[in-house]
Amino acid sequence: MAFAGEGVTIKTVQIIEVRDKEDLWRLLDSIGCDPAGTAIMAEKGVHRILRVNGVPAKAANLLKQELLARGGDCAVRRQTCVLTVEETDCILMGTERQYRDLCRKLRMQPFGLKGLADRIEGALRRYDRQEPHCLDCRGKKLVVGERTLVMGILNLTPDSFSDGGSYPEVRDALRRMEEMVAEGADIIDVGAESTRPGATALTAEEELERLMPFLREIIPNCPVPVSIDTYKAATARQALEAGAHIINDIWGLQFDQDMAAVAAAYGAPVVVMHNRRNTDYADLMGEIVAFLEGSVHIAETAGIPPEAIIVDPGIGFGKTYEQNLDVMNRLGELRVLGKRILLGTSRKSLIARTLDLPPHDRVEGTLATTVLGITKGVDIIRVHDVRANVRAARMADAMVRR
Repeated sequence: MAFAGEGVTIKTVQIIEVRDKEDLWRLLDSIGCDPAGTAIMAEKGVHRILRVNGVPAKAANLLKQELLARGGDCAVRRQTCVLTVEETDCILMGTERQYRDLCRKLRMQPFGLKGLADRIEGALRRYDRQEPHCLDCRGKKLVVGERTLVMGILNLTPDSFSDGGSYPEVRDALRRMEEMVAEGADIIDVGAESTRPGATALTAEEELERLMPFLREIIPNCPVPVSIDTYKAATARQALEAGAHIINDIWGLQFDQDMAAVAAAYGAPVVVMHNRRNTDYADLMGEIVAFLEGSVHIAETAGIPPEAIIVDPGIGFGKTYEQNLDVMNRLGELRVLGKRILLGTSRKSLIARTLDLPPHDRVEGTLATTVLGITKGVDIIRVHDVRANVRAARMADAMVRR
C-alpha cells in the first residue's frame, strides 16, 4: 500500500529480521548500497546482548562507562556505582562495532578488563554462523552444517522409556538399522543402558555383555557412522575396538575421567551432553554453557580436535519441565560455544507433559521441537522416528539454510 502526502509517495515501511552480518550484508546489497558503505554498516546493524558474570565492582563501573561512551549500555547490580557491593553480573548491550571499539579500550584498563576483552571477542567470534565442514568419523565422513543431520536411535535395552525390548535378537536390531538408513539416517546411535529417570544403572561389564553381540554385527553392515551411547570409558574402548565411530556421552566426559583420553586415542568425535543430579539453577543457560565449556576443555586437553566436539543441551536431564521449555526457547545461546549442536528431544517427557500422549504417539510433538531447534542453530537431531524427522528437517533447512 502506498501513502501519499505533500507530493511524496512512500510505498511501505518494514521491520526486517536480521540474524547476523551475512543477513545484513545481503539486505544492504539488495538496495544497491555501495560495497564500502556496506562493510562499515554491517558491524553497526547487528545488536548483541551479552551477560558477564562475577565482575568486580570497580571493573564494572569502568566497563559501563566505556560502553556508554560508545553508544551502548551496561546494566549492573544496584549500588555498584558506589562500591557497596564487591561484584556484579553485567548485561552488555551493543553492536559488534561498539564491542570491537570497547575491547580495544578495555585492553588498556586495570581490574582484569584486558582478559575480559579477549573473552568478549571470543564469544562474538564463536557465535557467528559457522561454515559447513567435513567431520572425520574414524574414516567415515560427514559434512556438518550443510544440512541437518539425523541420528537414528537404536536402543538395545529392555527398559528404555520408549522402545525398550523392541530388538531382542541381533537380526531385529539389524533390520531396524537398515530401515533407519533407508529412511535417511546419517548416524546410528546404539545404546545398551537406559538413562531414563529411575532406570537401573549397569556396570561396564553388564553393558558390554548386552552391547557387543549386536555391535559386532551392526558395525560391518552399517553404511553410516555408528555412535555409541555410553558414559563409561571401558565400554567406549571396547566399542571403538569393534569399529564404532563416535562416542555420545550423556555426562559430557565428566563422569569417567578416562573417557576423553579413550576417544582421543581412537580418533573418535564426541558428543558432550549437559547433565546434573539436581534442578537448582541460579542461571539456567549460564550454568549449562559453563558445564559444556568444561566438557569442551576436557576434550581439547585430551587431544580431541575442536571440530570433532559436538554439544548437546541435555533436554530431559537434570531439568524440570519448565526448564526444558526455557532451554528449547534459548537454544541459540549455545552458539557461543562455537561447536555444532545436537538436540535430543524425541518422544521425551517434555512432549508427554505438554500433549499428554504415550511414547509412540509423540511424533508431531517431536517434529515441532526438531523444526524449532533447526531455526535456533541445531545441526544434528537424535530421533526415534527417522522418516518423519528427515522430512521435517529438509523442509526447515530449505527455509533456514538458504
